[in-house]
Amino acid sequence: MVATFHRPPWTFLTNHGHVLITVASNPDMLVQDIAETVGITPRGTLHILADLEESGYLNRTKSGRRTHYTVKRHQHFRHPSIAHQEIDALLNLLAPTDGDSRKETP
Repeated sequence: MVATFHRPPWTFLTNHGHVLITVASNPDMLVQDIAETVGITPRGTLHILADLEESGYLNRTKSGRRTHYTVKRHQHFRHPSIAHQEIDALLNLLAPTDGDSRKETP
């Protein structure tokens, strides 16, 4: 008999967190691809990207029809209980970089 795994209806990270991690992993990813990776609509993804940019967690740079994202890894978490921590710790764990352009520029 094969055991089935039941997933609870909640997750530890919000869609905002998943979008940020996805963008940190691939800063040139298309909105459609980010949406598919996270499991939300492209429209929802655009709203989240706008929230993240407005809150200072990332910058968007247009190059023709393409967009490049730069995650600001030294921003702090928003929740008061961990606001003393930078998001870099989470990104290093879930979206590690290899010293390329994904790191925030000074």
